[in-house]
Amino acid sequence: AIDPFTTTTLTETQITDIQHNIDLCRDVIVFFTSCGSASGYGGHTGGAFDTVPEVVLFDAFFRACPSKFVPVFYDEAGHRVATQYLMAALDGYIAPEFLRFYRKGGSNLPGHPELGLTPGIQFSSGRLGHMWGTINGIAMANPDKVVLMLGSDGSEMEGNNAEAARLAVAQNLNVKLVLDDNDITITGHPTEYLQGFNIENTLGGHGVKTVLTVNGENITELYEACRASVVADGPAAVVCKRSMAPGISGVEGTSQGHDAVAIKSAIPYLESRGHPKAAEYLKLETKTKDPHQYSADAIGSFDAMRKIVGQSVVDVLGTMSPEDRKEKVMVIDSDLGGSTAFNKIQATYPEIYVQSGVMERGNFAAAAGFGMHPEKQGVFSTFAAFLEMCCSEITMARLNRSNVFLHFSHSGVDDMADNTCHFGVNNMFADNGLEDGYDTKLYFPCDVLQAKKVVERTFPLKGDGFTNQGLRFVFTTRSKTPLLLKEDGTEVYGDGYEFVPGKDEVIREGADGYIVSFGDALYRSLDAVESLKKEGINVGLINKPTLNVVDADMMEKLASSGMCLVVEPLGKKTGLGSKFGSWLLATNHAQEGGALARFGHIATYHEGGGGLWEQAYHQGYDSESVQAKVKSMLGK
Repeated sequence: AIDPFTTTTLTETQITDIQHNIDLCRDVIVFFTSCGSASGYGGHTGGAFDTVPEVVLFDAFFRACPSKFVPVFYDEAGHRVATQYLMAALDGYIAPEFLRFYRKGGSNLPGHPELGLTPGIQFSSGRLGHMWGTINGIAMANPDKVVLMLGSDGSEMEGNNAEAARLAVAQNLNVKLVLDDNDITITGHPTEYLQGFNIENTLGGHGVKTVLTVNGENITELYEACRASVVADGPAAVVCKRSMAPGISGVEGTSQGHDAVAIKSAIPYLESRGHPKAAEYLKLETKTKDPHQYSADAIGSFDAMRKIVGQSVVDVLGTMSPEDRKEKVMVIDSDLGGSTAFNKIQATYPEIYVQSGVMERGNFAAAAGFGMHPEKQGVFSTFAAFLEMCCSEITMARLNRSNVFLHFSHSGVDDMADNTCHFGVNNMFADNGLEDGYDTKLYFPCDVLQAKKVVERTFPLKGDGFTNQGLRFVFTTRSKTPLLLKEDGTEVYGDGYEFVPGKDEVIREGADGYIVSFGDALYRSLDAVESLKKEGINVGLINKPTLNVVDADMMEKLASSGMCLVVEPLGKKTGLGSKFGSWLLATNHAQEGGALARFGHIATYHEGGGGLWEQAYHQGYDSESVQAKVKSMLGK
């Protein structure tokens, strides 16, 4: 315990004790986050590892002066959740040995902190750069206490923080920021790709008077700065300069530290630190996989749609002249090009690629501005969860008649160990305009072959016998999905297939009714259909790759069938199924008084359970759950 209000200088004994605590906590973080790497569930080591020195210091402050602080390590970089789990274990909320199940399904240790899920977790931080505004409110609710917020150079790029900084200064809130400035984000170094951005200048420009820059690995410097920020009047910030993952050989100073440290680096680190048993544990086989055996007659090999989208854009760009490409296309990234596969565009055509920071709204708006000319288009990508942030900008793009091609990967919930805050379930928000508004299409393919065809048909502004305009959203999953097979064993989306926007597609015919699906839910539904047919239940399957367009002919077919079940990975409140019942009621069949198909809906409906493949089971759109729902609807 250290009282920062009375202790101006640390003693040698205190420095030794603090260093011991730092080393111990860092070793533990490397071990259990690397358990995520070994088990295949992934995770994030570097951010939590980096910020241990300031966490140890503020933990000492909290213990010495509990009445003067809100004793919570609020962190707006949710991927640094290892800090929260470590402190929860140290405070006795969870057993320390349980940390090795980090991010596993059902462990209640998801990739971001979620209030109410994990014992000892006192807040949900959600997405990067979305906590400071909340911290301001906490400070207003506790005017006589100091409120800490851990941040980073990446989180400070977000526009939310500009608004939060102005409010904190205007109200002189007792908010203290400690910011890890390691000059590393997922795709590189901000000092190189975002020149002009500087945390100290940014905060100073908003009026934060106390902004102290220190070597985050120097305990004496760090203590003096943290103490000065605590005793300062109003908002204050400490900017900690350090390399990413300092001291981890092969990882330090690289973006590899952002993810869970690979076991090839974790094992020698732990051995060098005197933890041979921890190193041995990482060698154990702890990986899991989806236990369901999918029908080999319907389900082919697995591959990642999000990867093929980027490559397909590259292929289409290759058909343009260099002059047209440079003049008519601008691609902008929000630090996620590696995940959305737009880094393939950067590698092939760097002259049209803008590597930008964690600024989704501004980057999308720039793409839309470029695409206001009728013969130009902006190209943008990020995760589907972040689409919610862009809704206002999407409206403005539509009003400005902008042409934008968008790839939102990590749609749905499959393979989403980061859990609820990273679920991409509100994708239909993108279609937020009026019926006579500028064109907006939402596409969600089901496998890599269809994804390629979707891009080839919807990306070019002009093609052979077609034009594209407006906003074109392509959604893909984080997970790999399998090739769908016809009843004769050939690929559904192989040779001879052409994607037609707005048209629903029959995957299997059925006499008893139909399942309507898309994305990763489609192959699970196909497996269910095949299994049901073996039991004598003849249910068909429809793929709806264009989510927001009514295929009138298909709706008549479905309305007059015995059953219509929508199975989707999107949210139950806002997804396809939330509209589909109304569409059925609007069919001629229904309007003329015909017997209407029994309607059902399976979708993402509750907060995540953690893990990867486990998420589909948790939401109930796995094959067996779909089969059970069909039997219930048909009274079987």
